[in-house]
Amino acid sequence: MIDLLRRWLAPGLAATACAAALAAPPASEPSERSTISPPASVQATGMASRVLACTVCHGKEGRATPDGYFPRIAGKPAGYLANQLLNFRDGRRSYPQMTYLIEHLTDDYLREMAEHFAALDLPYPPPPAPQAPAAVAEQGRQLVQQGDAARNIPACVACHGAAMTGVAPSIPGLLGLPRDYLNSQLGAWKTGQRRAHAPDCMAAIARQLSPDEVSAVSAWLAAQPVVAGGKPARTLPTAMPARCGGVAEVPVAGR
Repeated sequence: MIDLLRRWLAPGLAATACAAALAAPPASEPSERSTISPPASVQATGMASRVLACTVCHGKEGRATPDGYFPRIAGKPAGYLANQLLNFRDGRRSYPQMTYLIEHLTDDYLREMAEHFAALDLPYPPPPAPQAPAAVAEQGRQLVQQGDAARNIPACVACHGAAMTGVAPSIPGLLGLPRDYLNSQLGAWKTGQRRAHAPDCMAAIARQLSPDEVSAVSAWLAAQPVVAGGKPARTLPTAMPARCGGVAEVPVAGR
């Protein structure tokens, strides 16, 4: 994959793709992220042409691909997408291909990329057939919708919204994502491979879940249809149960 992206970023393709915008500078140039911006020749083109390299993994227009791993990014809240780009660039998330593409881009440019994908209003495909027995799916549903108060595990809907389509500007939806991707991200939080700004509430929650519970949650979520066009809610109906880094704008219960 990294060789494919390097070929995509070759000078001969830069005029028609996001290559020039995303290419790393020569070794002799400074690499401070705050000082490197996309070349002037690329700034004159539309953002859609500059992010074509993103679609190699995330699918046409960021709709996702059927390979079961790369997530959809079209229509996700802009604040969430921007936070994740910053997390990849700054080492809180680890995926070499992502880091390779964006390690030299400025905060403002990453936010512009996030706003481009967030603004796409594209239909979701129907969900795949259930991938787990009914009893396992029911266990997942209960954790998603009710949590487990005895273990201090909040319901997923308490933060991600009753429709689980996320909350603007920074909380992502949980539907329309491949089961493999959901499993891998919960596992990454459990092991510390994925991190967020402190307090990292998702890491704390994931560490409380057993492997079987992770599998149950991901199986149930992946089998649910996306409602309301997948658009994030404007606000949560009640305060979040705990403070989470990166979503300081959302009220927290008891705070």
